[in-house]
Amino acid sequence: MARTPVQAPGLRIGSLRGVPIFIGRSWLLIAFVIVVTFGPQVRNALPDLGGVAYVVAFAYVVGLLISVLVHEAAHALAGQWRGFEVHQIVADLWGGHTSFTREGTTARSSAIVAVVGPLSNAVLAVIGYAALQLDLPDVARLLTAAFTWANALVAAFNLLPGFPLDGGHLVEAAVWGATGNRTKGTVIAGWCGRVVTLVIVAVLLVWPLINGKTLSLVSTIWVVLIASFMWFGASAAIARGKVTGQLGTVPLGDILRPLAAAPVGSSVAELPPHDTVLMGDDGQPEGFVVAGSAMAVPMQNRASTPASALLIRPSGPWVVQLEDDGNSGGDLNALVTNAAQHGQVAERTVVLQRDGQPLGWIARDDLIRAVQSALQPRRNP
Repeated sequence: MARTPVQAPGLRIGSLRGVPIFIGRSWLLIAFVIVVTFGPQVRNALPDLGGVAYVVAFAYVVGLLISVLVHEAAHALAGQWRGFEVHQIVADLWGGHTSFTREGTTARSSAIVAVVGPLSNAVLAVIGYAALQLDLPDVARLLTAAFTWANALVAAFNLLPGFPLDGGHLVEAAVWGATGNRTKGTVIAGWCGRVVTLVIVAVLLVWPLINGKTLSLVSTIWVVLIASFMWFGASAAIARGKVTGQLGTVPLGDILRPLAAAPVGSSVAELPPHDTVLMGDDGQPEGFVVAGSAMAVPMQNRASTPASALLIRPSGPWVVQLEDDGNSGGDLNALVTNAAQHGQVAERTVVLQRDGQPLGWIARDDLIRAVQSALQPRRNP
């Protein structure tokens, strides 16, 4: 299936088990800010360095980049282990992120993938602490100390219980596991993220001001940026959870149309009198045969004419495989997610069950109407 080309998020620097790794364009901005702010601190701590202090600050930036990539690599590797489909790893303005084209279907898997990121930073912090016990040169000791504290802080910060942090995924997984409802977990973790944001602002900004302490402009800007990132991420999670819940009110059976299956090597004479998906030897759909299209082939030629001669391969993401039994409203979310990832809705979407067997097919207009109906504000009678 062809996929619409998407602009790369930055400079590709390698891959991990087939997952591309990028340094985002925004990372250059954060690297510059860190060098500018950390450089004077290095010069104050080690006056003999002079201008070389900024080179040391850049080395610290490289250390942070390594920490971010280790964090995201942990997410990616754990995701692959738990059956996630990992799309890419990106280091960007806010540290980094690992994106998935398909996530796991259990709370346990979600929790495992979430927790390994902060744990990897905790391990780096322990390694850094062990290195500090050695007799290191002044510059190496300064960098190691900064590296250690940064990883300890990142580990602790990411475990705070609220979206968009890894701790938010742990809250979501906990609620999901306890109630069986992931959507509820998403909304609760989003609200927890808002609460955590308010606490951060109160502790780092409001409380010092109340006690008469003067905050530097740089510190104030950092707190505001972090709080903004947290608030918008938490709000997005709440909105996502609500939309997912609304889509879940539409039973998939309401828009699913009957679909038969036949081997791709079948003849036209062997086709059932229904819409049919032709399955390849590898068990994957090869294309779609519309009911009644066999009428275009003379009766005497149907046994010798391959069914593939009538095959239609829809453009766009025309095959979706479900992760559950196909009867829950969550399946509609799978279809919407598939369309969103590819930026388009196929004219016909073939829906497969978890075991790969065809469940039915959905017309584009039916899917669009179902989504519009689900998202339409409900009016009280």
